[in-house]
Amino acid sequence: MSDYNAVSAKNTENAPNGNGLYSQTVAFSHYNYLSAQLPIESKTGKLVAGGIKEQAEQCFKNIKAIVDSIDHVMSDIVRITVFVKDIKDVDAVDEVYKTFFSTYVPSRTTVAVAALPMDALVQIEAIVSHGEGTIPNAPQAGDLIKLTNNTANAPSSPLSTQTVSFSHYNNLSAQLPIDPKTGRLVVGGVKEQAGQCLKNIKAILESIDIPFDDIVKINIYLKNLSDIEAVNKVYTTFFPDSAIARAVAYVPARTTVAASALPMDALVQIEAVVSHGDGTPPQAIEDRHGIVIEANNTENAPKSSLSTQTVAFSHYNHLSAQLPLDSKTGEVVAGGIKEQAEQCLKNIKSIVESVDHVMDDVVKVEIFLKDISDSDAVDEAYKTFFPEGVPARSTLGVSALPKDALVQIDAVVANAEGTPPKA
Repeated sequence: MSDYNAVSAKNTENAPNGNGLYSQTVAFSHYNYLSAQLPIESKTGKLVAGGIKEQAEQCFKNIKAIVDSIDHVMSDIVRITVFVKDIKDVDAVDEVYKTFFSTYVPSRTTVAVAALPMDALVQIEAIVSHGEGTIPNAPQAGDLIKLTNNTANAPSSPLSTQTVSFSHYNNLSAQLPIDPKTGRLVVGGVKEQAGQCLKNIKAILESIDIPFDDIVKINIYLKNLSDIEAVNKVYTTFFPDSAIARAVAYVPARTTVAASALPMDALVQIEAVVSHGDGTPPQAIEDRHGIVIEANNTENAPKSSLSTQTVAFSHYNHLSAQLPLDSKTGEVVAGGIKEQAEQCLKNIKSIVESVDHVMDDVVKVEIFLKDISDSDAVDEAYKTFFPEGVPARSTLGVSALPKDALVQIDAVVANAEGTPPKA
């Protein structure tokens, strides 16, 4: 096992600590996943004084402190996700954002949610490149190149890059239903908007010569969760895309999130994580289908025709968000928030074990709560699955969850052995 990648969790005193529940950053292979940062001063453990600008600045200061502590720089950030309590605050956040990303801009997602921990106005999470990798006693080249790309065939923004590639992944900015020619939302309702989001994703992938079915994970942000059936009808016209994918009924892992508001008052926004088989230089050029996408489902966790429970590519497994469903009945388990949180984590554990991994391989966890005040009860269940508090973590309050659940949990898992080249 000494030649395998290792999960490397780190913390610094210069940023808020996770109180034993989570690590500030967890590196695995060529990425660092950071816990979402609240506007907390590390010395006091309290929210910084002031309004949205001060809070946004503190979030970025915390991110910078973590990035600095692992000998990286802010331009190593591949993706930024901004969660605000009030969508009207985005302009103020952007003013602060520009001071931290004056030249290079990462891919980005912006969403307004129902609530944030500590009643904060903003919370920001980041994914950071990790060129040296995490193979014990075998440091890898620290000069892997981050590739940025924009195309005129999809909406552009001075605040984000459409896609940022690093090592074996492309991280796309979340796509709004914007017509790239007009810069405006497309005419119509949620079906037309969902179609435009997916068309924009397809245009970005075509611009970097990547097939649509190389998408590993999809995140759908909806203003009205009741629109999900209409979005699903559109979704199934895009997935599977190719004859090969149709033959095996491949669909990506997926998470659906109820947003309280989206930029431009859109009804839907879609984000994608995409495999990048040929890697970024100086990795050896490989046929992008030479590293296999491995999709897996187990009978021991809830199944869906619209998503795969876990999709492995290279050194990561991306899981679909898990609801508190009993896999045998397909219904929400009896009980309250603790029972539901436990069921979500049991489902994750079943999926992880079905691909011959363990919970210690989990790199990042995202918790979606219908009531943010349920955090303490969720933590009680969480500690039994992650007693060492290793994974990076984010917690959000949302207005609704599928099946009227109280909690939904998403995970990214290390895949030390990687996925094999096609024989």
